[in-house]
Amino acid sequence: MKILRILCILFLVVSCQKKNNHPYTFYYWKTNFSLHPEEKKALDKATIPYLYTRFFDVDKVGGKFQPVGVITKDNNFLTDKQIVPTVFITNQTLLNISQDEIRFLAESINQLIQKKITEYQIKVTNEIQIDCDWTAGTRDDYFTFLKELKKISGKEITCTLRLHQVKDKNQTGIPPVDKVYLMCYSTSSPLENSNKNSILDVTVLKSYLAKIEDYPIKKIDVALPIYSWGIVTNHLGKHKLINALSKGDLNNPNFKKISSTEIEIQKDGFYFGNYLNKGFKIKVEEIADDQLQEVVGFLEKKIKHFNIVYYQLDSKFVTGQNFNF
Repeated sequence: MKILRILCILFLVVSCQKKNNHPYTFYYWKTNFSLHPEEKKALDKATIPYLYTRFFDVDKVGGKFQPVGVITKDNNFLTDKQIVPTVFITNQTLLNISQDEIRFLAESINQLIQKKITEYQIKVTNEIQIDCDWTAGTRDDYFTFLKELKKISGKEITCTLRLHQVKDKNQTGIPPVDKVYLMCYSTSSPLENSNKNSILDVTVLKSYLAKIEDYPIKKIDVALPIYSWGIVTNHLGKHKLINALSKGDLNNPNFKKISSTEIEIQKDGFYFGNYLNKGFKIKVEEIADDQLQEVVGFLEKKIKHFNIVYYQLDSKFVTGQNFNF
């Protein structure tokens, strides 16, 4: 009996220490379907057999719907993952849209998705994901569009869910889908003067998701950020973004360190593909593992089960990264 009690205690200790790893995969958000060796390595290790792939954006230009940045594909692109076609629709596309236009938009999006699947011989799932930062003013038309796309495509339609759409659900409404993808990033605008990390401020995220357990849709997967960028500020206080900058990029003899994440340019020149003047400042924002762990720990208390989709699959962001949270 004594040995049995000891074994039970050891079992309980090991069970408590066991890490609750979440199945994960990635978003692919480039315009050319091509995998760098580090990207392929990271994707092969992903524990979900899907890759959420942006096929194109949709915007309204001159009053007409236009596909933007339609994806192309390298002949040598190979993966065992099934592709989930993902389409980003700007909110302005849905402003003042008629019922006939909603139907036309759904038909056009489905046709272009199917054309690319056939053209590139892509192995896809039965899901189409729509990404849109809809608002209270566009919610009804957006929700009608989602229903129409489901009817036309015969596919499972899912959509992304932004933080404000959770907090303000009474105004922005609940989309007519069975599953949503909670976007746990973009907690503020990078173009505002702020000391907060605009990609992910965990305190802000927790305030927006304080009642996420009450959200009517229960099938929720979680999108987490692994990307970084640099915010350039000129002499007038105006900002612009340079994607994929990290703290290591700030090591330059022409840069004066202000802090570990911010520099001031000391000499006019081309930096990161941009001509930047002396006196301009660059602040890098990136995500640390402890931030992601805190978000996952917070959500585990509120969402019963969830997978993770990391944004995004890029060699600069996946090399040496830990994805087992």
